[in-house]
Amino acid sequence: MKPGCYTALVTPFTQDGTKLDHEGLEKLVGFQIAGGTTGILAVGTTGESPTLDWNEHNAVIECVARLSKSHCLCIAGTGSNNTQEAMDATEHAARQNVDAVLLMDPYYNGPSSLEIRREYVSPIANRFSGLTIIPYVIPGRTGTQLLPEDLALLYEDHPNVSAVKEATADVQNMRRTRACCGPDYTIFSGDDSMTFEMMTDPAIGAAGVISVVSNIAPHAVTQLAQKLDSGDRPAAEALLKAVAPLYDLVTVKTEERTAHGEAVVCRARNPLAVKTLMRLLGMPSGPCRQPLGKMTRSGLDVVLSAARRVWTQNPEILQPIGDYFRVNISERLDDPRYQDGLCYSSY
Repeated sequence: MKPGCYTALVTPFTQDGTKLDHEGLEKLVGFQIAGGTTGILAVGTTGESPTLDWNEHNAVIECVARLSKSHCLCIAGTGSNNTQEAMDATEHAARQNVDAVLLMDPYYNGPSSLEIRREYVSPIANRFSGLTIIPYVIPGRTGTQLLPEDLALLYEDHPNVSAVKEATADVQNMRRTRACCGPDYTIFSGDDSMTFEMMTDPAIGAAGVISVVSNIAPHAVTQLAQKLDSGDRPAAEALLKAVAPLYDLVTVKTEERTAHGEAVVCRARNPLAVKTLMRLLGMPSGPCRQPLGKMTRSGLDVVLSAARRVWTQNPEILQPIGDYFRVNISERLDDPRYQDGLCYSSY
């Protein structure tokens, strides 16, 4: 896979969350292409794949694959906790001539790393030997983990399993992956905030990022990955400083006071905060699908604070949104009416 930034695209819904916003999806793909992104991941977990039915899932892949042709690469999220479902989804994606598929570790049923290799990734890689297969290792979401040793065995048996999306947040695990899989294996950061470290650590040597933040700032995050890949560290550090406040939006943790007088931690997980900012800024997004809901008031304040900081210090990061979607960024960030409906009125 080509080094760079691959945007884990959000899936836009209608305002009641019941249907896909097809027009909005086309606009989001266009915005990514205009921003120069290396590639687009359709229906990853940022795209709320667990709440899409397979007709919707396939429709998103068809749209992204069609629009990205000759502009950028397309990765299709086809993973499941059911190998046959993942096989069927990969077959559909292959018919769209996507460049790769992403297979998340099977969630909830918790197979061992051995089982993930033998009963999940290997059968799919064998059947689709001409298609790049990218395992997605994210134990915090799935409750299981494909280990570096099994990644290496997959790569030996199936040369098309040549990359991994690494979201363990474990530097030692990443280094072990490089040691096991060798210098030609592609490691992508699955955590925006770890991209700089993963790409500058020679024992990891990541090739780029599959990014959430690039939904908001595709040009800046793509430039960051490209500068790191070319070894231009000063330019990369400047870009990192400019976009860093947006990294806080992948997961927003707040302390909330309940009616019982006790403080509880509320964790707004991806893509809730990013979609909230997109709605605030006038981008196609719609709400998250239930059971995801809304931010708390303090959570929305975190989103506003991060966006205002970027807009004040580095307006060039957000101005492409204003230009492409024809919105006034300052007005959107300062006028309270644009916040209506974006948070719960109480805990």
